[in-house]
This record gives sequence, structure tokens and C-alpha cells, in this order.
Amino acid sequence: MNVTHANEQAISFAVWERPAMRQALGARDIATVYLLLQRVGISQRRIAAQTGQSQSEISEILNGRQVMAYDVLVRIADGLGVPRGYMGLAYDDAAPAADGPGRPGQEDEVDEDEQVRRLLAHAAQVTIGALAVTDDDWRRPMARADTPVPGRIGEAEVEQVEMVTQSLRALDYRYGGGVCRDAVVAQLAWSQRLLRAACSEQVGRRLHRALADQHNLAGWTSFDVGLHGAARVHLARALEQAKHAGDPSLAANILYRMGRVHLHLSRVQDALRFFQLGQICAQDASCELTVAMLCANEAWAYALLGDERLAMKSINRAYDEFNRARPEEAPGWVRFFTEVDLQAASGVAHASLAEVNAGRHLPKAAELLATSVQRRESDMARSKVFELIGLATVRLKLGEVEQGVIDGHDAVTLITQIRSVRTIDRLSPLEVAAEDRPNDSGVRDLLRRIAELRAG
Repeated sequence: MNVTHANEQAISFAVWERPAMRQALGARDIATVYLLLQRVGISQRRIAAQTGQSQSEISEILNGRQVMAYDVLVRIADGLGVPRGYMGLAYDDAAPAADGPGRPGQEDEVDEDEQVRRLLAHAAQVTIGALAVTDDDWRRPMARADTPVPGRIGEAEVEQVEMVTQSLRALDYRYGGGVCRDAVVAQLAWSQRLLRAACSEQVGRRLHRALADQHNLAGWTSFDVGLHGAARVHLARALEQAKHAGDPSLAANILYRMGRVHLHLSRVQDALRFFQLGQICAQDASCELTVAMLCANEAWAYALLGDERLAMKSINRAYDEFNRARPEEAPGWVRFFTEVDLQAASGVAHASLAEVNAGRHLPKAAELLATSVQRRESDMARSKVFELIGLATVRLKLGEVEQGVIDGHDAVTLITQIRSVRTIDRLSPLEVAAEDRPNDSGVRDLLRRIAELRAG
């Protein structure tokens, strides 16, 4: 059955990053894959169209028929837009092109004259339209050719690693981890090979610190797209290298990110331990800004545990440390934590306390989150999403329905402009608050948009 799916809307990348879906793909459990697709609104008809299967085949698979044939698994992966690696499938990089000569990018065991002849012939065919190529050709990755590593490196090479990390981190803040995670991981493959090069002890220590921060970013972007296991692996390596480099400030930042991963997964006690370990490193580094960041997040954890006294104590300390900090002297990995972030973190903590204190903290939460949303710059779009979600949720609970709906729509609109599974996950409290007002047409419209967003 030869069915084209060129006109079908692509399934959102976020669907493939969800833990249950990743587990089903890894086990090649196609029945579960199809069932999970249906749960997010992908019909059997659409699955059939995109995989080249009949609807009766789809029904048989959903009823327990296993898919074992390799070529069928490949067709399903490519048709749905699943990265083949998620199903343990490989591209045939060595396969020759249909027209015989090797394609550009293949690793040919031929001399340079022959390589140039082939490239010229290929260029001529493409230029005059004599070579038919398809999307399948372009989906195949180019043959891997590692960039040679210098025999000896100095400060300049390490600075390049640091600058690449800084640039990729800016993309993550603005557009989400899905935009740059693969680039971070690919850059790490190169950066780690620099460890083979000769260098001075001082350069080596700086390289380990640069690698630690790159793993730190790889872990954070992995977390942002829902790859929690990969996030833990990268963050663990980051912490090892930061300690080896003797940088307690970076170690504290990594522990903060470990805490945020587990706070997101509702492992609040574990998150609290990571934040507290981070404070030890931050104090060793004499970095008040990092201490303030960790205390603000510690307050959020205590609030989720319902401990008002400790939550407020941590918030107050966060403000005290922040007021003593010198942000211009802080390292790049913590400089993002501005007064706006402190207000947002405090607002989230107050909103969480309202859950166990009959709403008493809601007005303060609304005040802080409204201020942070107003002051948030466009280069931190993901942070603004979180703040808009929190503000919309609080306003619905306060009965400020019209403004809460507006904030909710703004959050959903912004989510569609970035690639972050985490932002979609964080919509759950807003959905719960909205579902308490089923008779409001504006709320129903917001819930409809959220459902469409989740469906991809």
C-alpha cells in the first residue's frame, strides 16, 4: 500500500520525548506507541496514512499483533517522524546511491582525483535536473568524519569551548532545550576529545571546568525535552569535573539543576537535598548570588511540603543574600538569576503555600508573579512561560477569571514558539484550576487550546 503523507501535519517532537512513549519506542512495542498516539488525538486513519499501513493492520497491531520485521519498523519510524535511534534502528550509511556513484559525504577509499571526479559528476546531474532525489535521501545522516584534535591546546582552544557553551545556553533560554540539545551533545563529543591533547596544568584545569559546564548545559537541555535519565548522566559527569577543576560555584549550580529536575518530577525531598548540598558549595565559593538562587528554590520545596515557617525563612534569606551579591562578578552560569527570577521564585513558593494555607498566600503570589511577567525580557521566553502559567493559575483561584484566561492564552501562545516539553508538563495546575470553572466560555476555550497543544 503506497500512501503519501506529505500533506499530513507533522506530529510534535514533544510526543516522542514523553517517558512512556520513549519506553514503548525503545521496546519496539508498536501497539503501545499507537495507543499513546491515539490518546493525544492522533487518529487510526492518520497513523495508517503516515505509516503506509491499512486501518485493518493498525487495528490488528492494537489488538496484540507484534511487529517484528525490520523494514516495517523502519517504515513506521520514518513515516511517523520518530528518530530511528529511539527504536534502536540504524540508517544504512554505507548504502550506495541508486545511480551508482558515491554520494557526497560518504567515506570513500579512493584517491582525491576520483573524489573530485565523482563530485563534479554529481554537481552536473543536480544542476541540470538529471538526478532524482527524495526526502528519504536527505533524512539519512552524513557519514561521520571527526574533526582532527590538535596535538597541543592552550587558553584559546578552551575559550572557544566556553564561548560555544555560552551561545548555546542563550538559545536554550530563549527557544527551549529542543532547539539546541543535539548541538550541545555534538559539541561535547568534540570538546571531550580535547582531553587527549597536551596542555599545561592551568589549561587542563580550565578545560575540565569548561567541560563541566557543557555537561551542565547538556543535562539541563535533556531535562527540558523530557530525557530525565540522560539529564542525570550529564549532570553527574558535570559535578565530577567541576569538583576536579576545583570550582565550587559551578558545582553549586549543577546541584541546583539536579534539584530542579527532581522538583519537576515531584520528588520534593530529593530536590531539597540537592539544593542543600548546593548551598554548601555556594558558601565555599563565597557566591551570594548562587546562595540566593538555591535558597529561593529551597523555599519552593518547603512550600510544596507544606512547611510555611521554613519556606518563609528561606525566602527571607534569599532576599538577604541577593541584596549582598555582586552580579557583575558572578560566573556566567548563574548570572541569569536576576531580581526578576527572585520575584518569580518567591511567587511560586507563595502560590504553593496557598495550597496548604487556605489561599492566604494567593494575593502575594499574584503580586510577585505579575511583576516578574511584566519585567521579563524576550530573551528568557521559557521563564516567562512558567511565570504566566503560575500567574494564570493564581488569578483563576482568586476569581479573577477574565485576566487569568488572558494570561493562560499568552502562556499557550508562547509555548508554541519554543521547544520545551517541560513547559507543557507545567500546564497541569492551570488545567486543574480551569476545570473548576466549567461554565465559563473563556475557560473552556483555554482548556481546548491546552488539549490541542498536548496533542501536538
